[in-house]
Order: sequence, then structure tokens, then C-alpha cells
Amino acid sequence: MRIFSRQQNNNSTVSEKKIIGSLSSNIREMKQLFSYDINKDFSLRTLTTRFNKREACIFYYGSIVDGERINLHIIKPLLENEGDEVSNIVSIENIEKIKEYEKVVQNINSGKAILFIDGDTDAYAMDVANFQHRTIPTSENESVVKGPQDAFTESLDNNISLIRKQIHNNQLINEGVQIGIRSHDEVNLLYLKDLVNQELLDNIRKRIKELEVDNVRNIELLEQYIEERPYSLIPTILYSEKPDKAASYIEDGYIVLLMESSSACLIVPVTFWSFFHSPEDRYLRFFYGNFTRTIRFICLILSLLVSAAFVAITNYHSEMLPPDLLLAITGSRERVPFPLIMEILLMEIAFELIREAGLRIPNPLGPTIGIVGALILGQAAVEANIISPIIVIIVALSGLSSFALADLSINYMVRLMRFIFIMCAGFWGMLSLTAAFFLFFMYAASIKSFGVPFFSPLSPHYISTKDTVFRQFIKKEKFRPGYIRPKDLQKKR
Repeated sequence: MRIFSRQQNNNSTVSEKKIIGSLSSNIREMKQLFSYDINKDFSLRTLTTRFNKREACIFYYGSIVDGERINLHIIKPLLENEGDEVSNIVSIENIEKIKEYEKVVQNINSGKAILFIDGDTDAYAMDVANFQHRTIPTSENESVVKGPQDAFTESLDNNISLIRKQIHNNQLINEGVQIGIRSHDEVNLLYLKDLVNQELLDNIRKRIKELEVDNVRNIELLEQYIEERPYSLIPTILYSEKPDKAASYIEDGYIVLLMESSSACLIVPVTFWSFFHSPEDRYLRFFYGNFTRTIRFICLILSLLVSAAFVAITNYHSEMLPPDLLLAITGSRERVPFPLIMEILLMEIAFELIREAGLRIPNPLGPTIGIVGALILGQAAVEANIISPIIVIIVALSGLSSFALADLSINYMVRLMRFIFIMCAGFWGMLSLTAAFFLFFMYAASIKSFGVPFFSPLSPHYISTKDTVFRQFIKKEKFRPGYIRPKDLQKKR
């Protein structure tokens, strides 16, 4: 408790301390704040400016700034040029005057250089950040055949640039909100000012600002801090790595959240249809796009219910099967020592093990190991009479159907619910399975994402584009989603 109190006192001292006019005092303070004697990449440069013949000092982290930019656009102009203001001499685009050491610390940690001049009670923050990141890659988790292929990177500036490349509108706002007590991170909210619902925007701002945590390093952690029901299997925030997908949501009045070091964004609020849809649905022609949605919807039902329905029908409702099929199933299971539900659970768990192992194995080997492992395990299990051949078909159908659900969150939800439905089907057959499904459906209908019902605009009904299971012709989409209450509901077509 004593250590904690001392740390709190140190933080409050920094936040309250003002910059003074003595350069030597400011240098001592900066060296103490950033542990200059042991902090290897914390750098300082002293010089005498030409424009007022006074001593100056520049502080920065050498590992996260562009050194050449500092030399050419800050140090060289200060040594060679004359003028009356720093902002008129250095050739850096963004220069900010700051008066408190708290702001100094935040700016240096964000990749900026801080200039102190002897006699000035202001310091100058100049943006020279050069964080290392990947070049713009193609999307791996949300791949499309037709449409833009680029994906977000870990660079916030690159990600904002990718969105602005899609939306050429002066109403597109990039608003920063500070979070974190020890590490001052920033969440960027992107929205169209003349479309966004102000109440929704205030709600998101409030949730972010009320977070009292040491740090939130990335979007993936932020999602778990701001979601409404952290213990629910049903996700309420959309996670996406595609800039074109984020841009399309912004143009409908949604809010996109970005952070440094995250190669994805969060989109709020969302509905069930947001997880079900794919960007490619709109890039394809009307009939092609709806055909793929039909396949995806069938895969959703199969992945959720085919294993559970097989258990229920075979154990409790065998009269529903044709006699020949029933005899074939019974014959194939004649020498299997386990109950049917145990067979299904064993194969489902084996399929999940193969899926997880395929993800963790290095890329060149992953697909091969996954396919070979599945074939060997399945064939060996059948020959050893541990499982019946029909079970291999059912589980493979269930597992392959889940791959058609591109969104990661909804994919995990379906995979977990599948086990729950199998267990329910093993108790009282279709009666318990139907009850479990309706309870799950009613629970999903009660979910809200930042005040938006999960199944809207289908239930409850709202004026919208009617883009649910199927979409309309693009020319007939006259309205934006009414359930998020945008300022301008009607689209211009």
C-alpha cells in the first residue's frame, strides 16, 4: 500500500508540474522523468538557436522517431534561419505549445520530439514519429475474390489513410480519446459528423473515458473493456481488418474505433446481420450475392444443429428415418462400444483439436497436417470400431460448414453452442433440442449492442435497406439503418 501511494503521488506531481523558464532546470527534470542515465534510447540534443541566440534542447526516443527528419526539419532550421517564432522557422507540419510536464511525457511516448528554449515557459511538441510496421497486406481472415484486397496494419496513420482513401468527405471526423493511467494510449473514433447519432457517440465516449486501467494496448483488449455483456457467448461488437468494410459502415452512420498497434478496427453498434454478411455480398451482382448468402445461411444452420439433430433423431425418434437408412446406421454401429452421443462428442473434440493444431503449426505445414491428420484419425477410428462411418460424415459436415462463417466472433459462438445443443439433444431428443434452440433464440433477441436490438431491423422492425438474409438491388436501397437513428436517414441514389 505504501509503494502504491508513493507511485500515485509521483503521478500527481508530474501532472501538476509546470514548465519553467530555466533550461538547466528543465533538462534536469526531463532526465529524472525518463531515467536518462539507464534509458538507452532516450536522447537529447543541445544547440544554440540563431534566431534569438539562446540555448535550446531537444528530447525524443531515438527508437520511435525519424532521425533524418529531426536533423533536416528541426535542428538545421534552428541553427541557420532567423525569425520571431519557432513555428515559422522549423518545417514540421504539426507543432503544439505545451505548458505541463504531463503533456511532455504523453507526447514523447507518442513519438514526438520536445523542444525547450532557455527563458521560455512553453515547450514545443513536433511530430516526427516513425513507428515500425508492416507494409499494407492483403486480408487473411476476411478474404474476398471480388473487391478490395488491402487490410489494416499496425500503423494508426496508415489505417486512417486507408479509410480516408475510401471516404472523400470533409465531414469524416477522426476524434482521439485518451485512456490508460500508466500508459497514455489513444482510441481514435471515426464517424461522419453529419450522420452519426450524437447520443450514441456520447455513450461510446463515456464508456472509454470511464475506463480506469493501467493501459489498453490495442483494439482487441479495448473490445473486452467496453462490451456490455462480457460473459455472453453472443458478441456485440464487430471486429474487422478490412478498410472497405469499415468505410461502408461509417457511411451508414456507424462509429469505427482504431488504435495504434492494432491491425483491425471495431465497429459499433452491430446486429446479427453484421456478423452474417460479407463485403463480397455487395460486390457481386444481385443474384450471385444472394446465392452466397443462401449457402452461408444453410451452413450456419448445419453447423449449429446437424450433429445435435442426428443424436436426437437416432436415439429418440428413429421412426423419422427411412427403414433402409435406419438399418444402415444400426449396422455400422453394431461393433461400436460407445453410446452415440459419446461418438459425436469424441469426433467433435477431435475436429476442434485438428483445427487448433492447424492454426498453430507453421503456415507451409498447417493445411497438410490438418488434412492428413483428419484422414488418418478418421480412418483409424473407423477401422478400430471406435466410431461409425456415418459419424465421420456428420461431424465433417458440421465442421466444414463452420468455415463458411467468416467472422471470428460468430464462428466461436456457433462452435460452442454446437456442444450445448448436442448435450441437450442427448437428454430428451428433439423436445429438449427444440427447447434449447428457442431459449437461445429468445436470449439472442434480448441482446442489445449499445442500445440497438440484436435482430433489428427484422425484429423489431425499423426503416432500413432491408438487408438481412437477402439484400435488395443497390439502386433500391433508399434508407440507412433506422435502428441507429442517423441524422440523415435517406440515401441519395
